[in-house]
Amino acid sequence: MEKFYTTTAIDYVNGAPHIGHAYEKILTDVIYRHFSQRCDNAYFLTGTDEHGIKIQKTSAQNGISPQEFCDMNAQKFKDAWRALDINYSQFIRTTDEQHERIVQKIFKKLVDKGDIYKHSYTGLYCSGCEAFLSEKDLTEDGLCPDHLKKPEVVKEENYFFKLTKYKDAIIKHIKTHPDFIVPSFRVNEVLNQLENIEDISVSRVKSNVSWGVPVENDPEQVIYVWIDALSNYITAIGYDPENPNDGSEKFRTLWPADVQVIGKDILKFHSIYWPAILMALDLPLPKHILAHGWITIDEAKMSKSLGNVISPTGVLEAFELSIPDPFRYYMASAAPCGKDGNYSDEDFKEKVNAHLANSMGNLLNRTLSMLVKYFDGDIKPEFLGKNELTAQALETVKAVKHHFDYFEVQEASQKIIELVDITNKYVTDNAPWTLAKEGNTEKCGIVLTNVLQVMTVIASLIYPYCPNIAGEMAKQLSYDITTKLDDITCDTLRAGHLINKEDIKPVFLRVDSELAEKKK
Repeated sequence: MEKFYTTTAIDYVNGAPHIGHAYEKILTDVIYRHFSQRCDNAYFLTGTDEHGIKIQKTSAQNGISPQEFCDMNAQKFKDAWRALDINYSQFIRTTDEQHERIVQKIFKKLVDKGDIYKHSYTGLYCSGCEAFLSEKDLTEDGLCPDHLKKPEVVKEENYFFKLTKYKDAIIKHIKTHPDFIVPSFRVNEVLNQLENIEDISVSRVKSNVSWGVPVENDPEQVIYVWIDALSNYITAIGYDPENPNDGSEKFRTLWPADVQVIGKDILKFHSIYWPAILMALDLPLPKHILAHGWITIDEAKMSKSLGNVISPTGVLEAFELSIPDPFRYYMASAAPCGKDGNYSDEDFKEKVNAHLANSMGNLLNRTLSMLVKYFDGDIKPEFLGKNELTAQALETVKAVKHHFDYFEVQEASQKIIELVDITNKYVTDNAPWTLAKEGNTEKCGIVLTNVLQVMTVIASLIYPYCPNIAGEMAKQLSYDITTKLDDITCDTLRAGHLINKEDIKPVFLRVDSELAEKKK
């Protein structure tokens, strides 16, 4: 692979980040880190959406300017992602000067092309969605289905984008690129939405919404969310509609995006509105739009009224975790591709203890301990060369890559744990402690070395989920964790001294262990 460019949805800063935001960022970070192991030019964009009526109203209620409010809340998202080791390449804010400038140029280009026109309009506006809704979008009681509030009737003269002009082209693209929308069971949903689309409002009257990017040459209008927010995916990497080559070298290298990760609730905007805007700009479409599901809490939808909204770092604090890896692993493996997942304290504790502490961590710890006990931490030349687990390990690498090609992050994690379980069974079946006791030292050394060779593969595969744990595993194995997946051979260990007793440490302590509670 020459490059890999992935993005998340940009989060609206009207409130603090919660576990749903964290799920999307962790999922994308795991995908990004995996593909970083397969190419040298991987890029990960995330950020915040900072314009609109809700920001305007909430900042006024808090007695501060919209910009101050955005600055305060954008930092909360940055702090949360830092705590979760979200290794993004760039964090864009839609209040960034460069973004606003390019958005104005994009808007002007579409006006000049005739794809944006001015039109008087009376519509049903939901401030929660920041969107105009049609009657068919509402519930039987006339409410917004997402916010369960009655939209207000708004009459304005706004600029509209000719979405209907691109309807047939979008349908054709979806049908000729069956993997454009992931998972595939979302395709019919989008095709059904396309049947009744109308042109969309892309500006608001400044007297009603003042917090937005001004329309050049029309000071009474501000650019509405779709042109502003959706364009971040190209403005961030240097797109410029006035440049004959359409922007910077970074843009020409990275675009189109390889996958754009978004929640299923905003799939319509990313699979219909966004492709139409790109077509109007004569730009290629993203290769894939990945619509993930929602995270429920103890099988209940998150709700302020239920009091079950969890902050991204709340789990780390509750379990006194010094690294975010357990939470990252749990969230990334919480749901099959595109389906809903669930978080519960008990399931979290049970799963990470079973997979990360008991199975994977204990496997490495006891194998290294036996190497020290029986061979002073040395790998002898006669221990190398024969490994019954090699084929299984290399097949797992291929399987994990295959799952990531389809963004099946949970499914890939299951393959990794299967390899851990197979290796644990190999240890049990061969009983190196018995071999040592019986004086069959060479066979004992071969078994231990075979396991440690496979552990280097496991370290590489688990790295996107658990970068800190994988780093500690690699350190104890004297293994280069930056090894590309295509270069894995399962024979990186060499004859010589590997480790001393004092350097063997648990890579992850059980959440409820006595040692964990004593912070040892």
